[in-house]
Amino acid sequence: MSKKLVNVVLVHGGFVDGSGWKDVYKILKRDGYKVSIVQNPTLSLAGDVAATKLILAAQDQPVILVGHSYGGVVITEAGNDPKVAGLVYIAAFAPDKGESVAALIKDPPPGAPVPPILPPQNGYLFLDNAKFAASFAGDVDPEEAAFMADSQVPWGVDALGGTISEPAWKTKPSWYLVSTDDRMIPPPAQRFMSERAGATVVEEKGSHSIYVSQPKAVAALIAKAAESV
Repeated sequence: MSKKLVNVVLVHGGFVDGSGWKDVYKILKRDGYKVSIVQNPTLSLAGDVAATKLILAAQDQPVILVGHSYGGVVITEAGNDPKVAGLVYIAAFAPDKGESVAALIKDPPPGAPVPPILPPQNGYLFLDNAKFAASFAGDVDPEEAAFMADSQVPWGVDALGGTISEPAWKTKPSWYLVSTDDRMIPPPAQRFMSERAGATVVEEKGSHSIYVSQPKAVAALIAKAAESV
């Protein structure tokens, strides 16, 4: 397969690590893309942006920067890096200037599913193990969803409060995959954020973990973005 003219960098969200991108990674690699995965610590937004910029600095070509969930906040800030040619949001937060995850989830609309986040422990958050699969990974293989629940990465409260200085989507083209059965970020909120960002939007039936359950659809959108820049 011929070498592509852009690279792909994948950024995970809260409660998980970069291994969930494995099948998306495999598809993109097979199709000729150089792909890197950021293992962001999810302790603070500044720390995660710094981790992402380390990976961006190592790239030898323009980058399509992809974020899932909280990873969307990270790419909104880190995407201002001159190496970033475009942004792809996968069921992700796409905050505006001065916004944080905490601000975006503060007032859920009536009837919206409420993520089963447990009370903070020493500044860290976890999802209720018993409710993890239903809320985060409803269409993932049950054995894999159980593994995701049992291998949760503590999400720092500070990361939820990190605010955007300048949203990269104001100056870079963006794409957005709305996951229509998402029980973590309500689909109407995803549509609002994607429209506000001026993103090219596709909708797919899937859970919040659509990047795990439907890697072909996710990889297809990333490839579309890569071919457009």
